[in-house]
Amino acid sequence: MISTKIKEATKEAHQTLEKAVILQLKSIRSDKDYAEVLKKFYAYFRAVEQAVAPFITAAILPDRAERRDSSYLKTDIEELGSTVEELPTATAPAIQNVAQAFGALYVLEGSIMGGPYIVQMLQKYGLSKGFNFFSGYGENSGQMWGSFLAVFNAIPQSEADEQEMLQSADDTFSRFGDLFLIEAAV
Repeated sequence: MISTKIKEATKEAHQTLEKAVILQLKSIRSDKDYAEVLKKFYAYFRAVEQAVAPFITAAILPDRAERRDSSYLKTDIEELGSTVEELPTATAPAIQNVAQAFGALYVLEGSIMGGPYIVQMLQKYGLSKGFNFFSGYGENSGQMWGSFLAVFNAIPQSEADEQEMLQSADDTFSRFGDLFLIEAAV
């Protein structure tokens, strides 16, 4: 199954991103700090959503309209008293087909699984709002992830499709990490 292969193929990029994000999350001490981190998520998720949109249709992913998207991040940013007017530059990976689109979407959808831990961490730091995005699908997060994986695993029709999915997911993790690593290096 591609969902098993992708974990191993993207392990390094995933861990690098996770480490950089956690470092920034641990430095949050105010709504303003939190909004600045969310702007990175918003800029990147929006860029990837735009890149995959031509390929991820309701015919392929029937519950697409019900899935969490960057609008949740925008709501959180505004709830925290900020705006989405000044955003960091985010570059999505090149997406040219359904396999690549699902590789990228795997990263976005998979982020719901860590959301509850992020909410708990931020609450320990005294934050009390801006959790729409990281709350994922609430009690239904596991079910939504499972239904995504069922479609995801049915996408590759060849070894070439699998390779495109793996590379796209790896590129998606890496490019997202770039938003966090640039600041960490400064």
